[in-house]
Amino acid sequence: MIRFDELGLNPSVLKSVAALGFETPTPIQAEAIPHVLSGRDLMGLAQTGTGKTAAFGLPLVHKLMEDHSRPRPREVSALILAPTRELVNQIASNLSDYVRGTRISVEIVVGGASIGNQIRRLKHGTDILVATPGRLLDLVERRAVDLKSARFLVLDEADQMLDLGFIHALRRISKLVGTPRQTLLFSATMPKEIEELSRAYLSDPVQVEVAQRGRAADKVAQSVHFVSKADKPSLLKECLGERPDDLSLVFSRTKHGAEKLMKALVKEGFSAGSIHGNKSQSQRERAIRAFRQGDIRILVATDVAARGIDIPGVSHVYNFDLPEVPESYVHRIGRTARAGAEGEAVAFCSPEEFKLLRGIEKLTGIPIRIASGEAPAGGYRSSAGKPGGRSGNGQRNKSRGSVHANAAGGRGDAKKTHRQDPGRQQRSEQGQPSSGQRRRSRSRRSYEAA
Repeated sequence: MIRFDELGLNPSVLKSVAALGFETPTPIQAEAIPHVLSGRDLMGLAQTGTGKTAAFGLPLVHKLMEDHSRPRPREVSALILAPTRELVNQIASNLSDYVRGTRISVEIVVGGASIGNQIRRLKHGTDILVATPGRLLDLVERRAVDLKSARFLVLDEADQMLDLGFIHALRRISKLVGTPRQTLLFSATMPKEIEELSRAYLSDPVQVEVAQRGRAADKVAQSVHFVSKADKPSLLKECLGERPDDLSLVFSRTKHGAEKLMKALVKEGFSAGSIHGNKSQSQRERAIRAFRQGDIRILVATDVAARGIDIPGVSHVYNFDLPEVPESYVHRIGRTARAGAEGEAVAFCSPEEFKLLRGIEKLTGIPIRIASGEAPAGGYRSSAGKPGGRSGNGQRNKSRGSVHANAAGGRGDAKKTHRQDPGRQQRSEQGQPSSGQRRRSRSRRSYEAA
């Protein structure tokens, strides 16, 4: 098994790695770090929770330390783009650990925070800037930041940035970043559109893939309850009541639904908080901090938390509402089983959501174990596997098997729903209409509101 000190990293970086308790690199780190150190453009694919931040962060810090040059006022040396505030904060937090004891500076710019404070922090230049695309372009337009000097560009969770309408922002930013540069693209899933994006933005890239496409985290035990929409709240309370000491993350499809569910749980005596697009940045940060510290045991969230929350103690993820985009399910359940731990993902499926469940099983290739209730009439054979096949927790499901592939109304339904409108769920999270006209207006501003 390879060790970090065999990857060619700077001794100061290795010291930070040791202080963090890292012993051996994860597969994505072991594969990617040598290529990044050699200067190659890279497209990396790995399951969420497998250490992608260190895969690009450690060699990036190494290269900046080797360079010794300092950025001039309002300039940046390395730019990292991520789709959400939470993910930006998580990346920056990790990078701050990697650069501890060095002169390398790390700054963040996100929507929902004071732009005046961000302008002041960027005034003297920064080594590493982690940003959401929308706010970054706002600062560029105000001439508060100059990207021409950036020698490194990292696109993290590129699939989500593409799905949520950031493609035009990425094109603008790419033209603003200096050349020659080294570009790294990382993603938990790699649909066809991302491969096309890589051809446009990367130069002769090496591809590192350490996970099957769409595959859910290996150590997540998955199950589904077939339940009516009206009975979901009582079932959730029952499940949470059985594990009062666990840290549980509950996903709701909409902002209003998340807030309503959180208040209902608090009324029943549960220790719960919420994060969603109607919360300010400071409110969201306080809720995540309280959840991380165990001051609250339940966090109800929309998909703004599907990526960017790295809390090893999360034991259960509840999909109170199934996501309309199957890939979002993979990211949601990746909030548990972090850092090699085990976790459980529990889905609640109402009759209206059966197509969505079928789409998830088709994407992951895993028949999800039925925990209770009955699947819709039409049989139990799934496109993901036959009855009695292995479920997400590796156990044989002898009693009911899994969901029937065609009961949802045809072979291509879930795939068709995703391709027609991949941003529909996220627009619902922002309280926007789900119409064909809105399909063409997934702008950076609408998503920054998330």
